[in-house]
Amino acid sequence: MQLIESIPKLRPRTVDAHKGDFGKVCIIAGSRGMSGAAALAGRAALRGGAGLVRVATPKSVLPIVASIEPSFTTIALAEDDEGRISGKAVSAALDIAAENDAAAFGPGVGISGGIRTVLEKLLEEEGLRLVIDADGLNNLAGITDWPAGLKAKLVVTPHPGEMKRLWSGLFREPLPGEREEQAGQLARRTKTIVALKGAGTVVTDGEKVYINKTGNPGMATAGSGDVLTGVITALLGQGLSRFDATVLGVHIHGLAGDIAAKKTGQVSLMATDIIEALGGAFMRS
Repeated sequence: MQLIESIPKLRPRTVDAHKGDFGKVCIIAGSRGMSGAAALAGRAALRGGAGLVRVATPKSVLPIVASIEPSFTTIALAEDDEGRISGKAVSAALDIAAENDAAAFGPGVGISGGIRTVLEKLLEEEGLRLVIDADGLNNLAGITDWPAGLKAKLVVTPHPGEMKRLWSGLFREPLPGEREEQAGQLARRTKTIVALKGAGTVVTDGEKVYINKTGNPGMATAGSGDVLTGVITALLGQGLSRFDATVLGVHIHGLAGDIAAKKTGQVSLMATDIIEALGGAFMRS
């Protein structure tokens, strides 16, 4: 694979720009007890530069998510008895995705048959630019041979445990030992962009590969991945290619973590600190 070291950049904003120029994005996320994941991803998408951010979340969770951040709008989805997205939300989820330039699915959604039903239908949407993370990946691992019917344009952002589940759900051979090979094979065989998270996050489309150099151990904290999901989705909404959006998103996310750690220290670093440092990270990039 070709090693890429340059970091993509967003185009400068013109003086007569309006919010429609910077993308409409939707975050499908959250469940009872996991409202924070939805709110973190939504706030990160705003800080990532998206012109309009919508967070679609189960009906009972919506008031909590909406109260956390007034700058994104919220959409109520049908829910099951456990406060998770229901299979009855399929039509609403498809309508929401179609109205936006990019979408994300997974932070805090939990695992259920209804959620897999919604995800399966999103995968079948022609040309949908979709980021799948967290529980979205765990549901994806439970869908038999999902690449065969894939029409959406995917970015998947697994941590090592999620990578093992994705791999075992698709392939019979053992997971390769090297991280670059794991990500490269998954990307080639599923035609997705893969960001294999961890120290030195690997981003690849199966032909090009980028190894991230920003970030620190303090970022191993709850919600950090939700922030990355929001940033990548925002960059997709602003027109970057899937590979470039993921490379820039991973770089900016890690750099924001480094900026935040200088202020709080690594031990006390929280996901909200990373979001607040995104502005400084963009200005340095």
